[in-house]
Amino acid sequence: MRRPERLAEALKEEISEVVGFELDDPELQNATVTDVEVSPDLRDAKVFVLVTGEESEIKLTLKNLQNAAGFVRQQVALNLDLRFAPHIHFARDTAEENAARVGKLLNELTVKGEFIEKDEDEG
Repeated sequence: MRRPERLAEALKEEISEVVGFELDDPELQNATVTDVEVSPDLRDAKVFVLVTGEESEIKLTLKNLQNAAGFVRQQVALNLDLRFAPHIHFARDTAEENAARVGKLLNELTVKGEFIEKDEDEG
């Protein structure tokens, strides 16, 4: 595993801990860190966050996370004993939302009879 990938995994665990337990903002309780991508030069980390709730709540949560990015960066640097912690940028993770939307569309097509699943036995 290359260094950016190892750092991304460590950052994911540590940022999850900081966001979940060290930030006192009740707005952040519905945020879950799902993935972290680190740039090849290790200077920037894009943190993907799954946020539940209404669109306005989601935007507010992402704004609050970005406002807390400096604190999160400081805590991560201390806890992981990093000389230089990457700049943290929070981004909305829409993968699960997209999967749910596709699943809903497939169900609607199945109900209408426009989508028929093939059995694996038929090949």
